[in-house]
Amino acid sequence: MEPCVEVEDRGAVRIIAINRPEVRNAINMAVLVGMQQAIREAEAAGTVRALVLTGRGGAFSGGADVKEWADKLSGIDPYPDRDWVDEASRLVAAVFRLAIPTIAMIDGAAVGAGLDMALACDFRIASERAKFICAYTRVGYPPDCGGSWLMPRLIGIEAAKMFAYTGESWSAAKAAAAGLVGEVVAAEALEARTMELAGRLASGPTIAIGLTKRLIDSADRRSLLEQQVEEQRAGRICARTEDHAEGLAAANERRQPRFSGR
Repeated sequence: MEPCVEVEDRGAVRIIAINRPEVRNAINMAVLVGMQQAIREAEAAGTVRALVLTGRGGAFSGGADVKEWADKLSGIDPYPDRDWVDEASRLVAAVFRLAIPTIAMIDGAAVGAGLDMALACDFRIASERAKFICAYTRVGYPPDCGGSWLMPRLIGIEAAKMFAYTGESWSAAKAAAAGLVGEVVAAEALEARTMELAGRLASGPTIAIGLTKRLIDSADRRSLLEQQVEEQRAGRICARTEDHAEGLAAANERRQPRFSGR
């Protein structure tokens, strides 16, 4: 039996993919457990400098595996000590907190918790055939994995409310126009474009990028003066890195820097 989560390294870029194409990569508990483990391993590896999240077989993720939910109500539960919403929320938070750059490579449907996982990434690149559905209100339920926090930061409060309240399906073009995704490409170009960006990010100054990510993601909690203090703290950390020394040397020698991520 093939694993429901696949991990592949391409240089300093790690790809983590949901591998349940027969059910549009629906998220069951095994996927949640596997994805969380894969995220932890990527974080601990030290050699992974950019991360791509995706789904196999023409879908990013169709959201929660409602069949597993029905089985649980019938008494069939291989994970009796785990709560699906808790685990899904932990996964989305883990993706958001990663210090390395993250890209969601989206082909086909990104629905519900699958969409939330994509929203937690730094960047989203979609194929022309991608579609996006918040989905929760379609079953009389509110967002529960972090989407209500992530969406307004990308598309604004009013657009997020409309998207969530109506449960409507957005095409890749509409998602891009709203700011939900950053780029739309032809399906056959999706992987190449995603890996191009991932490779570029992975070759950057990893520590500086991670601190920049933290500064931007937390800036709304601070005043300008408080943010400047945090920037200076981050700067003192970067000043001690090999990448900073290399960046200065490259600038003085008028060449492209060769960052090592250290």
